[in-house]
Amino acid sequence: MSAWPQVPLPDLVRVRQRFPSHPQIDVVASLARQLDAIDLAGRIAPGSRVALTAGSRGIRDLVPVLGTLAAHVRSAGGEPFVVPCMGSHGGATGEGQTEVLRALGVTEDAVGAPIVSSTGVTHAGESRFGAPVWVAEDLARADAVIVVNRVKPHTDFTGPIESGLVKMLVIGVGKQAGAAEAHRLAVRHGFPAVLKDHARITLARLPVVCGVALIEDQSEHTAEVHVLEADEIIAREPALLDRARALMPSLPFDALDCLIVDRIGKEISGNGMDSKIVGRLLPSDGPHSGAPRITRIVVRDLTPGSHGNAIGIGAADFTTTRLLAAMDDEATAVNCITSLSPEAARAPIAFARDADAVQAAYATSGAASPDEFSLAWVRDTLSLEELLVSSALVPQARADERLEILGEPFACPVRPDGTLSPEWGWAQHTDATGGR
Repeated sequence: MSAWPQVPLPDLVRVRQRFPSHPQIDVVASLARQLDAIDLAGRIAPGSRVALTAGSRGIRDLVPVLGTLAAHVRSAGGEPFVVPCMGSHGGATGEGQTEVLRALGVTEDAVGAPIVSSTGVTHAGESRFGAPVWVAEDLARADAVIVVNRVKPHTDFTGPIESGLVKMLVIGVGKQAGAAEAHRLAVRHGFPAVLKDHARITLARLPVVCGVALIEDQSEHTAEVHVLEADEIIAREPALLDRARALMPSLPFDALDCLIVDRIGKEISGNGMDSKIVGRLLPSDGPHSGAPRITRIVVRDLTPGSHGNAIGIGAADFTTTRLLAAMDDEATAVNCITSLSPEAARAPIAFARDADAVQAAYATSGAASPDEFSLAWVRDTLSLEELLVSSALVPQARADERLEILGEPFACPVRPDGTLSPEWGWAQHTDATGGR
């Protein structure tokens, strides 16, 4: 029995957020044209081993992009292979990182190139901060390297360079040793300065022939593909970040009593859920003064694709016992220690019943009654086109031209066992990994 009075959970309304429309692009054709434009085939000697980087994020078109690159390398007589470049993710083991890629659909059969995965690193040089710069041995032994990543705002910091090719060249390419060193330096010098300096050294050490930068829109579709020469990566990425920032989705409310997030995971965000979207940075990430202001966050589940890595759960106030049961303490600890953010693994109060977690959020939100309890419910911080909102938010939703109310209010969907059942409209598109 709860230690606080139980109240009826508020009725909900389904709401669609209208994002600006963008013309669909043929990702494979666009990439192929740009590879021809830089004469990639002419830069690859017959028989050369060409490494393609692959991170741990749920990038929509990662598989076709890697497949297209592999096909171009083979057509030039080269031998493509994929190297997991994801810092300490996957438990910081070669086998674990291969499994992370498999969960994202990146396999030898899918992309036409073998996966070569180890955690060995080699010394690339000394940074201007007097620290070693490390790069993956698998990349250092390659004859050529093509860097692939999505460019987007980072969840932990703000600067001209955030998440993209530069970060891949430092955090991803550096494996656990390089990621840990970069995070250590960032505590005192800031991530933008460290990333730029370490990427410069990495580019001088590795035979990078080009980078492929992907930008996604608010609906997670690839909006732009950019092929950058190696010497353009650092200079051009700030402009690409500005484009990506303009296309980022957001919650349509500046303040909430409660946000329910169905799932967090590494393929969704480096912090499990995007801290800039929920407006809640962890203590080590620094102050955050922007919207939204959310009093209580309830997280229900961990994605299977996270393989137990529950980094970011520390940003929630309440969760479920099944999420904590799915948490791999070691994998989470490795990632949190490498990123110097132990608070990201702190477990919130957990309940066996989802409904009890929401009841606790209500009891601690300051709301005077369920009628004024402002609650929004999302699948994850990448999936913000469809939301469930409480009746208290309906007037705001009706006044917001970005929002479309779908149907009439309905009772909060609580099963007899206390779990919540939102029945999202996109559920039929969910694949076996839990991603979209």
